[in-house]
Amino acid sequence: MTAYFSPSLALLLLSLLANLPFSALAAEAPAVSNDSTVTVSYQPYPNWVALDAVIEPTKAATVSAQTSGRILKLNYDVNDIVAENAALLEITSKEQGAQLASAEAEYAKANAQNIEAQAQLKRYKTLFPQGAISEGSMDEAEANAKSTQQAVSAAKAGIIQATESLKYTAVSAPFAGVVTKRHVEQGETVSPGQALYSGYSLKQMRAVTQVPQRYINALKSHPQFKLTLADGTEMTSDKLNLFSFVDPISHNYKVRIELPSNIDGLIPGSLIKAQFVSGQRQTMFIPESALITINDLTGVYLQQNDKWVLNQVRLGQQDGDNFEVLAGLSNGDVIARDAYQTLLRLQKQSKP
Repeated sequence: MTAYFSPSLALLLLSLLANLPFSALAAEAPAVSNDSTVTVSYQPYPNWVALDAVIEPTKAATVSAQTSGRILKLNYDVNDIVAENAALLEITSKEQGAQLASAEAEYAKANAQNIEAQAQLKRYKTLFPQGAISEGSMDEAEANAKSTQQAVSAAKAGIIQATESLKYTAVSAPFAGVVTKRHVEQGETVSPGQALYSGYSLKQMRAVTQVPQRYINALKSHPQFKLTLADGTEMTSDKLNLFSFVDPISHNYKVRIELPSNIDGLIPGSLIKAQFVSGQRQTMFIPESALITINDLTGVYLQQNDKWVLNQVRLGQQDGDNFEVLAGLSNGDVIARDAYQTLLRLQKQSKP
């Protein structure tokens, strides 16, 4: 653990500390004013549970072929950024175009027959009351009119189906994102259901972690995570999806943590730190300025009987500009607030 100080002070300290062992610097010297001291005391502190979480996209998909044909053109490759509805590839469309032309011709034929049948039914309805048309002929005309109407509806459906099949020859991206895999090559023949491209959206990510059973009640009572990215960026999220069942292998609960949108540097598959609070514990924190590092050992200046003694400490986690003390100090101890300034004063006082 390294304490930070100005370059000029660093040069002076290096000259003072050169070749001196840690024990030599622990000699007693008169204490300075109490204005520059810190009284160490135990205080309640949240007990943070730290877990590893994996980044994954909330929106990912594999685009498959919805019609058959040969691939004419591939517009994107792996790692390319794709806009929403952009054409990913093109498939031969001669067969689909011919099916559309056939469907349109069938519709024209059915529509003409329907017009004739409806006109005939209208004439029969005029002549039937006069006795010029038999009841059997009238029934036949009505049935024929209904049949041709249905044929027109079927022909319209055929056009819709053929049109959609033709559209399927130009495969488009369902959302904006990045291509992660290309499953086909140009010139290949594809069939319905065959995978073409895989990718995910860059806009929304989530973190997934496994919470041990013993902590699940604490998480439910305080459902919030503090997340630390690889670059040190910290954020909080209370939008959690806590699975209601336990993994039979790890015996952990899976938790999905929703992250804010459009965060730079989030890469699916990468690890981040996820922490949540599980109760409280009694611990002590001291300011970073109270620490001094000599020969890879970290210590503080402890006041004992109106004198300063360099005392080694073992540190835990960091919280802002403060460090947790795991060992080396007791409740009520008084230490120097600025260790390096205290060292300089002691050096001056020790000169004859």
